[in-house]
Amino acid sequence: MAGLREFADRLWRGEIDTVIDAHPVTVPWNDRQAEEIADGVLYYKGLAAATTIDAGGALVMLDTGAQNDAERLHAAVRAWRPAPRLAAAVFSHHHVDHVFGVGPFERESEDRHSTRPLVYGHERIPEHFRRYQRTRGWNGAINRRQFARPGLPLSPRFEWPSDYRFPDVTYRDRLRVRVGDLTLELHHARGETEDATWTWVPERRLLAAGDLFIWATPNAGNPQKAQRWVGEWAAALRQMSALGAELLVPGHGLPIFGAERIRQALDDTAGLLESIEGQVLALMNAGASLDRVLHEVEIPAAALAKPYLRPVYDHPQFLVRNVWRYYGGWWDGEPDRLLPAPRDDEAREWVALAGGLAAVLARAKALRDEGDLRLASHLVEVAVRAEPSSREAHDLRAEVYETRATLEPSSMARGIFQYAAASSREGKRDGFDPN
Repeated sequence: MAGLREFADRLWRGEIDTVIDAHPVTVPWNDRQAEEIADGVLYYKGLAAATTIDAGGALVMLDTGAQNDAERLHAAVRAWRPAPRLAAAVFSHHHVDHVFGVGPFERESEDRHSTRPLVYGHERIPEHFRRYQRTRGWNGAINRRQFARPGLPLSPRFEWPSDYRFPDVTYRDRLRVRVGDLTLELHHARGETEDATWTWVPERRLLAAGDLFIWATPNAGNPQKAQRWVGEWAAALRQMSALGAELLVPGHGLPIFGAERIRQALDDTAGLLESIEGQVLALMNAGASLDRVLHEVEIPAAALAKPYLRPVYDHPQFLVRNVWRYYGGWWDGEPDRLLPAPRDDEAREWVALAGGLAAVLARAKALRDEGDLRLASHLVEVAVRAEPSSREAHDLRAEVYETRATLEPSSMARGIFQYAAASSREGKRDGFDPN
């Protein structure tokens, strides 16, 4: 079986599909979850990436994986380097797929009567861990919806974590750490999160980008998550591009080998973000409503065609919305949406004006058959809100969203559509709505 470097090379050349065979947030590219990708550098690909570096008598870990990766990651590291202790770990940000791998090494340090690893991260990480603790139900709900899959039940499949490993050492802008024969240069950026860290290891010419690079359109617009920072994200990518790194380890996806490829990937990603933010701001400065902005911003097609920028996770239109939210707030500029009536009341009025539920469903079916699934979605939502007990309305809603899910390259949008379809199959408008 081909090794990771060869697989990554084929991915770069576009010979492997990031939708099917190498989606950035799926596991792993083959049954071997860890591989030494350079002398003294072990790369582990689980839900997220974790990179372990031999610092000469001690180990350093850049991101540490999700809960269900912790034991396997520990086993992989110990199969590779049985003796050296884990001296330091860097959390690139607070997301739960990056911060749960330290535990097995801490238990090991207790057994060995050695010093436990020091965890480094940005100073805003602790407050986001506390936010997670306050919003466990919400985060469990939105992640079940985001990662919904065909045929899976709507009942909860996991509980959002309540306990977190807080960093031992935090910093604000930059931090330089010496571990063994390595220098870790930690840099703060606001991108997918406000507590993001990218790490430069000059002795190895190694750049750990965290989720600032994930082998997809940047996750800068997730519709259910906290604010993201498109322009500052692009600026961080430009900084990283100037370093001349020879090895890039991303937050998700596969490593990139070689300075030319790394520079190209980072610059192209920054260019996409700069284009989106620039267009949104130009329209906002001209007084456009959000509706106009959403449908007039032109996403550079050439950028999205790059193997490392395909919109397989986030959707480019979600990025547009996040730029609007950052600069313009939550109101979309439509006066009737400022202080709206309950949407169920609005739906009943529209259905009555249309001549009843049968007329609305007939038109929705016609739109579906014509291929206009966006308008069909609007009508089926009105239908199930107006008559939530209608089996016919729910069946059509499920069909429309199932079709949209099969056609949607963005797995984030696909999950939400699939969840809506599954909800209607169970006679609900939403899996978390008892009505």
